[in-house]
Amino acid sequence: MKDIIEQFSLKGRVALVTGAGSGLGAHFAKTLFQAGATVVCVGRRLEPVETVAAAIRESGGQALALSMDVTDPATIKDVFGAVQQQCGPVDVLINNAGLSNPEAFEDMTREQWTSLLDANLSGPFYVAQEMAKRLIAAGQPGSIVNIASILGHLARPKFLNYGTTKAAVIHMTQYMALDLMPYGIRVNALAPGYFPSEMTNPFYESEAGQREIAALPIQRLGRHTELDGPLLLLASNASSYISGTVLTVDAGHSVKLT
Repeated sequence: MKDIIEQFSLKGRVALVTGAGSGLGAHFAKTLFQAGATVVCVGRRLEPVETVAAAIRESGGQALALSMDVTDPATIKDVFGAVQQQCGPVDVLINNAGLSNPEAFEDMTREQWTSLLDANLSGPFYVAQEMAKRLIAAGQPGSIVNIASILGHLARPKFLNYGTTKAAVIHMTQYMALDLMPYGIRVNALAPGYFPSEMTNPFYESEAGQREIAALPIQRLGRHTELDGPLLLLASNASSYISGTVLTVDAGHSVKLT
């Protein structure tokens, strides 16, 4: 039994989480610490990610906090270089950072479209590419987990920009998995259903949001802890024969006929 549990351990690994200052990103960072990883918390604003890193250090873990804009390859390169000098190469990446900006298609502005393409699609590409280059140069394996969404599979009104980028992330995951498998770098995606976050809470607290929650098969939002097992499965050696897979975590939401 001990050997089975150890497959999920991240002891000795260096895990970087984008968008780690709040919501799922902050939770993912703490989950990876509990699994034994040295955690690198990154985000555009330093203060929130430093708060998360400090909480990990206070709990006895090792954590760094660095400012990084996922849409800027130069800052990404600088961060990976700094981490490699201090901790060694990043070999677990959680591509979590992203934006949501709902709007009806006919009213959507160019900025509402391009900003999500930059943050939700180009950002994960740039970050994963920098990690992969360094691992390939070091001859070291690794694991990339791209955070997608069930809206990459399903459509709902006013989420064309968000859903399109998440569908592209799912497809990008499959291509990345094929290109990187010869180097021992696995790439998978996690597609959460409806979970609370700073971006979505105002809607879920509204009357319309409450109606959507009541229509879910489980009739409640997901709990952040319900993503811990799926995340660790994909990040750890427990999934050594899994790559190019999208793991949906939504309590049956996406298979329900509506």
